[in-house]
Amino acid sequence: MKTAALIVAAGMSSRMGNFKPMLNIGSISIAQRVVASLQQAGVDKIVMVTGYNAVQLERHLTGLGIVFLRNENYEHTQMFESACIGLSYLKDKCDRLLFTPVDIPLFTSATVQTLLESSVPLACPVCDGKRGHPILISASLIDRIVEDSGSDGLRGALGRCGAPMLEIPVEDRGVLHDADTPEDYKALLRYHNEQLIRPLVSVSLVRELPFFDQRTAMLLRLVDETASVRTACQRMQMSYSSGWNVIHALESQLNHPLVQRSQGGARGGGSTLTKDGLALLKQYDAYSTAVRDFAAEHFGEYFGGLF
Repeated sequence: MKTAALIVAAGMSSRMGNFKPMLNIGSISIAQRVVASLQQAGVDKIVMVTGYNAVQLERHLTGLGIVFLRNENYEHTQMFESACIGLSYLKDKCDRLLFTPVDIPLFTSATVQTLLESSVPLACPVCDGKRGHPILISASLIDRIVEDSGSDGLRGALGRCGAPMLEIPVEDRGVLHDADTPEDYKALLRYHNEQLIRPLVSVSLVRELPFFDQRTAMLLRLVDETASVRTACQRMQMSYSSGWNVIHALESQLNHPLVQRSQGGARGGGSTLTKDGLALLKQYDAYSTAVRDFAAEHFGEYFGGLF
């Protein structure tokens, strides 16, 4: 499956006062950081739509393997028009794409990979109950988006494209931080500096061997969401037989069924989580959150003098 990325960087940065894409975050620029995160996640083709200060920005990013497109009418158009330029170019060159404005530079490659694992037509990361970027868009939706009236911008076009937006929870506040104003930029820098060294905690449940972890929890979560083990496996890029092997191994450790399978009929078959399956998933998520919160709260207590 070919994955592309579309970065919109045509705006005039009027609220910032400085040219946002070339402001530094650490040792590299905002634009360079967005590109680096996408490349680290394995994106095949990166397209950037430029406009204001186009020559300067394109020279700044020379050598990074980016395709540049121009919105020559950037002074009189909004982000939607720039997005349409990139979408029109990419519609027959990829199977799916990740869309982001250039001024949201701190999402992680792990978040990108989580989005790609969902394998749905339309998805966005959600952190602290708020939607962020990048947005995953199937190439099959591009024509409907480009042909949209543009009322309420890209957000409105996505809402009318015919596919529901899947919200994917992530623990990555970088999906929310933009650099629209000088105050935003200062907050972005503070967040970046806080994130240079941080605890990363993953919870596994173990008997003789580990039998339940984040990947297993995601499989159960997707089964609950889609009512289909097959669809859940497809979204995780896992074979159907491997998915059932994971479920059976888990059930054998806990000695009770977690997934209930119904046969076909007038309404077709499907799979749902049992009461025990739902309870396990709920408690695992709650426990994982508590452990991560504890780690974040006490990190400075143990490491504050070192970093």
